[in-house]
Amino acid sequence: MRRTLRAGRDRPVVDRPQVVAHRGSSHETAEHTLGAYVKALDEGAEALECDVRLTADGHLVCMHDRNLRRTTATPGIVSTMNLAELDELDFASWKNPWAELDDDAPARDPDAGKVLTLRKLLETVADYDRHVELAVETKHPTRYGGLVERRLVEVLGDFGWDRAGSPARVMSFSLSAVNRVRRLAPELDVVMLVEKAHHWPVLRPVVGDDWIIGPGIKELREHPGLGRHLVKEGREIHVWTVNTAEDLDLCLDLGVTAVISDRPGYMLELLGS
Repeated sequence: MRRTLRAGRDRPVVDRPQVVAHRGSSHETAEHTLGAYVKALDEGAEALECDVRLTADGHLVCMHDRNLRRTTATPGIVSTMNLAELDELDFASWKNPWAELDDDAPARDPDAGKVLTLRKLLETVADYDRHVELAVETKHPTRYGGLVERRLVEVLGDFGWDRAGSPARVMSFSLSAVNRVRRLAPELDVVMLVEKAHHWPVLRPVVGDDWIIGPGIKELREHPGLGRHLVKEGREIHVWTVNTAEDLDLCLDLGVTAVISDRPGYMLELLGS
């Protein structure tokens, strides 16, 4: 059953959660590639989620892991490499390594599997023909510390998205990182990600009253008291990573305002959108 969810700042009241594409439409397409995000937009995703890391020459790139083994089978650390070096790598083939042997597989645009900069993703959203939001997660720990948030706010500022009414919000598991964003851009929405249910009692006294809280679906399933406490406190809740009908039902019961999913098209189908 759907329920009316309260609005966040500058966000209209809706009767269902916003569907956010986790690293793009990453269930079927290589995560954090332009191809994955274009697919998510084609499926109707209302927001795009990305992780960002800083390269050695100061570019923010969309990447979850600190190293390149999983997504490029290459030994290397993102923070020690320049953008030009990363641009030589293939970030898509790992998802479907047998595609070249499949005569029926559609031709793949090699550029769609290149390293994706945050700036390119922001340009894609800015140029899209409908309103799309962004949920940007900064990864920690990192050798660059607070420079990641500073650079992120600078890039958002280039689009005028570092102030009230921005389609972007910033997320992190790091309390210091979220505080940093609020100092640099006080009007931006922020999400305090919660990795474990038992972390919440420690975080609760130190997070801002208007901060969004982002628990994982596994913690909500295994520790139902977490969801009950967040609802009782009137917190806006964004949940990761919601991929099944059962997960979505739990989120609807709690009245969350956003579900972050590897399968945005499937979530929208379940929601009847």
